Amino acid sequence: MGVNENVQKPLDRLSEKLAAEMEAVNALIRARMSSRHAPRIPEVTAHLVEAGGKRLRPMLTLAAARLVGYDGPYHVHLAATVEFIHTATLLHDDVVDESRQRRGRATANLLWDNKSSVLVGDYLFARSFQLMVEPGNMRTLEILANASATIAEGEVLQLTASQDLATDENVYLQVVRGKTAALFSAATEVGGVIAGAPEAQVQALHDYGDALGIAFQIVDDLLDYGGATQTIGKNVGDDFRERKLTLPVIKAVAKADADERAFWVRVIEEGDQRDGDLEHALQLLSRHGAMQAARADALDWAERAKAALSLLPRDPIRDMLSDLADFVVSRVA
Repeated sequence: MGVNENVQKPLDRLSEKLAAEMEAVNALIRARMSSRHAPRIPEVTAHLVEAGGKRLRPMLTLAAARLVGYDGPYHVHLAATVEFIHTATLLHDDVVDESRQRRGRATANLLWDNKSSVLVGDYLFARSFQLMVEPGNMRTLEILANASATIAEGEVLQLTASQDLATDENVYLQVVRGKTAALFSAATEVGGVIAGAPEAQVQALHDYGDALGIAFQIVDDLLDYGGATQTIGKNVGDDFRERKLTLPVIKAVAKADADERAFWVRVIEEGDQRDGDLEHALQLLSRHGAMQAARADALDWAERAKAALSLLPRDPIRDMLSDLADFVVSRVA
């Protein structure tokens, strides 16, 4: 699927549509990431929060609430909560993965240290819980609290599953639903709940976020083996070097002969990586059509996201969310 004018920048169109509310979210984020007693906190947080990220997840909360007719103030608090949870997980992820680049810039753990990244991440998680109680809605609190636990569970599952060649696509999906899709689906679902939308619409918003998050992560996994560093904001081949068993590799392993399997055991399970191994891995992915098969899965999840939207009110925002699903997968056209 080529990138056409209609889907080229749906996030930009959403940003325009939700500009006033996003400004309120950004103001709330800046206010709540401050600390009177620990100046390191706003230093580290600002480095990541102000790094030019698209604020996709909080925008999904605002869009979902607006789509089903919400006109109160609390979708702003929920959107800021979602961004704090996301930022906290990024700070922790970069320590776990020993990453050196995030959104095209040096990571916080590289500029400061691991201790600062972990502790500031903890602070942002705590701040997110302060924020999520303010709307006084037990159901949104439950959804976001559950998502926080699911994210942590997904990250721990990935620790063991991602370097075990027995990991299949079902386990991969469980990891992705944990570490990525859980926050997408929570972000969209709470928008519907705070608006008091009918249950069928709340479920549709959850389903859209879930499918969009899965498509988003599969595309990220594909870009790691075929994207430009400036496009993905990290170094190409990072997943390979970190021995992460992502979907393209899982598909290649499933079709591997004995020699190929021995290669994957050495580089992924044993971590014995040598010069030329990344290039050989890319050849194996190509030989077995693993990239194309993973891309087909991403396209399927994008279609599921769009199908979920059919239960929601006709609105320009609904069209933008549909275009967003197309745009996510167009990155690996």
